[in-house]
Amino acid sequence: MTGLLAAVLVGVGGGLGAAVRFWAADTIKARRPDGFPWGTWIVNALGALLIGLVTGWLAFSDAGEHWHLLLAIGVCGGFTTFSTAIVETVTMMRGGRHAAAVGHALSTLAVSWAAVVAGFALMAALLG
Repeated sequence: MTGLLAAVLVGVGGGLGAAVRFWAADTIKARRPDGFPWGTWIVNALGALLIGLVTGWLAFSDAGEHWHLLLAIGVCGGFTTFSTAIVETVTMMRGGRHAAAVGHALSTLAVSWAAVVAGFALMAALLG
């Protein structure tokens, strides 16, 4: 696969993932405006589950590299947002909400890790 085609696949997937992330996080935030960044937290947890499912599917199928570039790197990479989660954590810290900030950071990491493992394990059970 050429570098240009790979870049196009990642770009198309990333754009789609980022657009869905923006819509989903904004929708969640509008429904839960309590100051905790639930939109980013839920998006990252769902994105982690999705990347676990996608990488599990890729590991146990004959899918080509183009699917990895489009779905795992592009869509999932564009959908999840580690940098926004960190900025939100720092914002909470600066606002004196230390316990919420630490809880946000640790729970984002733990839930995202568990979601990737669960998604991959589910695909392994179904396809492996």
